Amino acid sequence: MVALMGYSLIIVFMILIMMKKISPFVGLVFLPIVWAIVGQLFGLWNIDIGQAAMDGLLGTAQTGIMLFFAIYMFTIMIDAGLFDPLSNAMIRFAKGDPLKVMIATVALTAAVSLNGDGTTTMIIVCTAFVPIYKRLNLKMLDLAVLTMTSHSIINLLPWGGPTARAIAVMNVSEADVMRGLTPMMIAGIIYMFIVAYVIGRGERKRLGVVNLSNNELEKLMVIEDQETLDIRRPKNVWINAIIVFVAIGLLIANVIPSAIIFMVGTVVALLVNYGSLTLQKERIDNNASEANQVVMTVFGAGVFMGVLQATGMDDGIASSLISIIPDSLSGFFGIIVAIISAPGTYFLHNDAFYYGMMPILAEAGTAYGFSGLELTFASLMGQAFHLFSPLVPFAYVLLGMTNVEWGDWQKKGLLVSLGIFIVFVIVGAVTGIMPISL
Repeated sequence: MVALMGYSLIIVFMILIMMKKISPFVGLVFLPIVWAIVGQLFGLWNIDIGQAAMDGLLGTAQTGIMLFFAIYMFTIMIDAGLFDPLSNAMIRFAKGDPLKVMIATVALTAAVSLNGDGTTTMIIVCTAFVPIYKRLNLKMLDLAVLTMTSHSIINLLPWGGPTARAIAVMNVSEADVMRGLTPMMIAGIIYMFIVAYVIGRGERKRLGVVNLSNNELEKLMVIEDQETLDIRRPKNVWINAIIVFVAIGLLIANVIPSAIIFMVGTVVALLVNYGSLTLQKERIDNNASEANQVVMTVFGAGVFMGVLQATGMDDGIASSLISIIPDSLSGFFGIIVAIISAPGTYFLHNDAFYYGMMPILAEAGTAYGFSGLELTFASLMGQAFHLFSPLVPFAYVLLGMTNVEWGDWQKKGLLVSLGIFIVFVIVGAVTGIMPISL
């Protein structure tokens, strides 16, 4: 009966999220408390519901704080124009060569994706490349596919969204996750450069190379919006780049807590780029909605997981799952989770998958001898497909700016994503972050 309660909680949560009847934050806090009260009334458990929720909340606090300041630091860097020189350099590099344009598309997307925000990435990349794709008669479909698939790889950074959710659910170290993901991400980006090269060779053969004049290139790099120009700080590009690289280096080295790294990084970014109190307040206010929404959801996940664990619903569901998986497949449970994560994160919102399904899969995996860290990596491999889901809001930003049809984008994009997934699985098996026990 306890397992049935757990299943019903997760199913109702997923349905309401997919039907957009409630926000993830509301569902993560409200539903488990209702279920806990109902189960208490029927004598299924006897717990301190408030303490259970608090215990779960404290378990996600560090991740939430880290994510809050990471989002702020990177959005401030975008406001200051850190990525403008790179965008312009990619335009100059590409010039009129379709092959170089494709490679530059992947390079710029990978760099801008460091901020962790998909909408910002789509806007920056499309603003830079839509004009040059039109000028050279290149296929906008290729721009849409290369941008989203490249972003899906860099989006695995701990502050990118899905990884933050996985870290919160599995209660693992950001530094350990970062070290394990780095080989996967490097291999994935190399794969994307190969894809870009193949597509570019075909387009170069179809269209040839167009020689753009310096004046034509300059027009592609001009920012016309006055509000955007007012907050740009082009003279601070190098010091801003140093701040970002130092922050990422310290995160990987695990010498300072990640929340402190990004908190100090945010403070330094504000002091360097926006010296006055008025300007600092403007930047904080303008970037608050995105940071607050993400962090509230992470905190809500803590409540969800705390109640799930205290009531024993997670153990009940895990036991039922284990009973139906043949022992002969127990050594492949990591791959099983990776495969489940592909359709799981495509058809479900990340919140529904990581906060709803992963605690259950983790309980089962632990029984088979897999660590939380290994299952974290396995669950993230399906992110190769997630950004092509109809549930991803900034996908519509990308398709709107490129004027690409959804069906065509799905066909080509999911094929490229399959290659990313295979690369992830191979690298995971070779490096041992997703072991296979025969």
